[in-house]
This record gives sequence, C-alpha cells and structure tokens, in this order.
Amino acid sequence: MDFTLHFIKLFFIYIYICLPLLFGFLSIILILGQIVGRIEKWGVFDACYWTFITALTIGYGDMKPEQKSARVFSILIGLMGIIFTGLIVAITIATATKAFELS
Repeated sequence: MDFTLHFIKLFFIYIYICLPLLFGFLSIILILGQIVGRIEKWGVFDACYWTFITALTIGYGDMKPEQKSARVFSILIGLMGIIFTGLIVAITIATATKAFELS
C-alpha cells in the first residue's frame, strides 16, 4: 500500500512538471489533425476521432486521408503520437523506480 501511495503522488508530480511539454505535443497533434480534417473535408469531431486513432497508433482504417498533403500530415501525427506516448511511459517508469526506492 505504501508503494501505491508513493507512486500515485509522484506520478502526478511528474506529470505536473512535464505538463507544458505534454500539452505542447497534444496541441500540435490536434492542430495537425484539424488541418487534415479541413483538407479531407471532415467534420471537427471526425477529424479529432481520426487524429487520436492515428496518434495512438491504433489505426482502425475506417477513415483515411486521400490527399497526398493530408497523408504527409498523418505521418507527422503518428510520429508525434509515438513521442507523446513515449513520454508518458518514461514518466511512469521514472515514477515506479522512485516509488520503489522510497518504499
């Protein structure tokens, strides 16, 4: 139980410290997604849906960009999503390591 409390406390502290970086990546991902949505003439919700599916590398395949410029942006969204996910994983690992040391 001690480990869990340390982990949760440290996790939120580390997320708070990295919040500007995480918010920056998330903003870039959303902006690029809306650009693709405008190029492909999708609605705002559909563009957000597609953006998160692409950024999280889930890729259902129900929506896909047809224009070449939109495909280039989709590659950038995928790369930014991998970096964003990697940051979350790195924060989680650092938190678990520190929580083990404190327990």
